[in-house]
Amino acid sequence: MDRRAELSAFLRSRRARVSPDEVGLRSTGRRRVPGLRREELAQLAGVSVDYYVRLEQGRAPGVSAEVLDAVANALRLDAAERAHLRDLSGPGRRAARHAPPPERVRPGLRRLLEMARDVPAYIVGRRCDVLAWNQMARALFTDFDALPAEQRNWGRMIFLDPGIQDLYADWTIKAKETVSYLRLKAGAYPGDPVLAALVGELSMKSEDFRHWWAEHDVVDKTHGRKTFHHPLVGELTLDHETFRIPDEPDQVLITYTAEAGSPSETALQLIGSWSAPLTGLA
Repeated sequence: MDRRAELSAFLRSRRARVSPDEVGLRSTGRRRVPGLRREELAQLAGVSVDYYVRLEQGRAPGVSAEVLDAVANALRLDAAERAHLRDLSGPGRRAARHAPPPERVRPGLRRLLEMARDVPAYIVGRRCDVLAWNQMARALFTDFDALPAEQRNWGRMIFLDPGIQDLYADWTIKAKETVSYLRLKAGAYPGDPVLAALVGELSMKSEDFRHWWAEHDVVDKTHGRKTFHHPLVGELTLDHETFRIPDEPDQVLITYTAEAGSPSETALQLIGSWSAPLTGLA
């Protein structure tokens, strides 16, 4: 990934989202593009127009954290977008053109997944690979054990697996989240050829992925609510939570739970009772 080009496109896309009125600037004259002009953003960030232009073009080496924070504040970036801006503007500490070390799941985490018998749970790595899962995750989502290792990837499953696509009541939301998370990680690991190959494959095979990738949105995994259309129990709504793994910042543990006493809790219990007593771990 060309970080200069990515930085330029990201900043342009964020500028386009912010109108002058939103930030207290008077909108004057005809505008050829939506959002803030470069000189308006420079004014809000407290830097010269020339410096901001060089920053947006990737020609401002050694940009300070204070300037990045000022630009982020002017653009109203959220936490994930700020992290992405820092990655794209940084000195390239992770830009070497080789894959990072393989990801391994600690034995203690594997045991934790096995013990969570009533809660669908899995661990995702830096490329959206499903690294480990428990019986309930296998019963809710798909038979991870039966998939080749390279297919245990949320990018491939969400965009290339019709069964997974049908599982989500609002597939578009999940799909956009997946694209945005992959872009966040691509900014953090611009030299990872495996991640680059995944993005290239999905861009070739999915017009939706290609379109959303071009929007330059980024998002981190946090928490939320998803509604599923499960082939065995029908509709159920579950809340998901994300837990960061100490000493493995690119690995996250994701769990799904239902409200106590709800029809979704009953449906989840039925899924668990019908599933085979098998836990798959990659």
